Amino acid sequence: MTVSTNPFDDDKLHEECGVFGIYGHPDSAALTVLGLHALQHRGQEAAGVVSYDGKQFHSERALGLVGDTLSSESVIASLPGDSAIGHNRYSTSGGTVLRNVQPLFAELSGGGFAIAHNGNITNAMTLRRMLVSKGAIFQASSDTEVIIHLVALSQQPRLVDRVVDALRQIEGAYSLVMLTQKKMIGIRDPLGIRPLVLGEMEGGVPVLASESVAFDIIGAKYVREIEPGEMIVFTENGIQSLHPFPKQKARPCIFENIYFSRPDTLTRTGSVYEIRKRIGAELSREMPVDADLVIPVPDSGTPSALGYSQESGIPFELGIIRNHYVGRTFIEPTDSIRHLGVRLKHNANKAQIAGQRVILVDDSIVRGTTSIKIVEMIRSAGAREVHMRIASPPTTHSCFYGVDTPERHKLLAARMTHEEMARLIGVDSLAFLSMDGLYRAVGETGRNEVQPQYCDACFSGDYPIRLVDHDGGQQSQLSLLAEA
Repeated sequence: MTVSTNPFDDDKLHEECGVFGIYGHPDSAALTVLGLHALQHRGQEAAGVVSYDGKQFHSERALGLVGDTLSSESVIASLPGDSAIGHNRYSTSGGTVLRNVQPLFAELSGGGFAIAHNGNITNAMTLRRMLVSKGAIFQASSDTEVIIHLVALSQQPRLVDRVVDALRQIEGAYSLVMLTQKKMIGIRDPLGIRPLVLGEMEGGVPVLASESVAFDIIGAKYVREIEPGEMIVFTENGIQSLHPFPKQKARPCIFENIYFSRPDTLTRTGSVYEIRKRIGAELSREMPVDADLVIPVPDSGTPSALGYSQESGIPFELGIIRNHYVGRTFIEPTDSIRHLGVRLKHNANKAQIAGQRVILVDDSIVRGTTSIKIVEMIRSAGAREVHMRIASPPTTHSCFYGVDTPERHKLLAARMTHEEMARLIGVDSLAFLSMDGLYRAVGETGRNEVQPQYCDACFSGDYPIRLVDHDGGQQSQLSLLAEA
């Protein structure tokens, strides 16, 4: 029996997917696997690639990390062709099963159709019941399969129009990469909640990915973000950009800037690393405290801790050392072993901490279980005072747009005051970044209360897309059939 020894990582919000696509390169499968390597942080449960060789489609899907499942010569050789799409997956409750691993593939009336999806369809169960009543047969429990059925049933003559017809029936957040016999298609939902970016390799070969870091690993250059509501179509004749949906004010996920994206990713607002440093600087200005050291909670708290240190003038130190070679253990998961498992992954740097007044900087507090363990570790190392500063507003609501989130009653900030949270965690003080401070860090003057510039529902409860399948946003996302 296996037990995770990533307790610091388990108490986080998890982005559920990464997508990748390349059109017109003889090494498309190998490049797709490399791209998925760079996007591994977006999903570690499973991965898959579908390629097309001009005659037929080839698919490899597996449970586990990209490097363990898709990187061998034999797997790459089984994926011939000059076009391919790929997917990394993070599962919700019920675990990952192979039939849900993407890209999904189906033979439609016009030929083969593969799709990779990052996001969540909020009316997927409603549509699924309708489709089943009409005789549709589902093979998986993924909301992505709903899109395939809607495309298959569309009466539009062209594939592009059938995809648009299908997407006009769905509500939710999505970035999609699709592959047919003649096309690769990328599309982003009208609010642009989930990310999708365009890159280009030498010779004009187009690449799509969830983040720009996937371009760096294959030597492609970042071109631009796919616009909210944009459909971009790649054929042997070139690139076509379409805007088939009514224009809406964009609401991209603000948590990409806080945690989901890799810090070396580029977005429309610039470097994620620099944004996180600005977040830390804002936090220092808003919530100062007299202390001796600023210590990040690794690894996600590091850029914000640097920003906090530079703005406050308080020295930055690596007070928690991470062991990068620990993933899972086969030791029986007794309570005592679970406690020791924390030390397998992280250890306090006692020589730096003993006798010091410490500021711990982390990106968020979800359930609070991680924070309790961290503070215990720092106290045991001899810290005289422990203050915690969080580089985001309190996480008070569940996400229904493609992020694995606990039920609202399990979110610590949804059921406790800041003072109650501080007592539970065991810190001398606890403070969060304000909503306006977060917006300033991403380049805005503050949050526009009438028309917010980002989706910040996890902090505000302001859900920009109807939650058709849910009870006012309170039903846990973990109970959904959707597992995109």
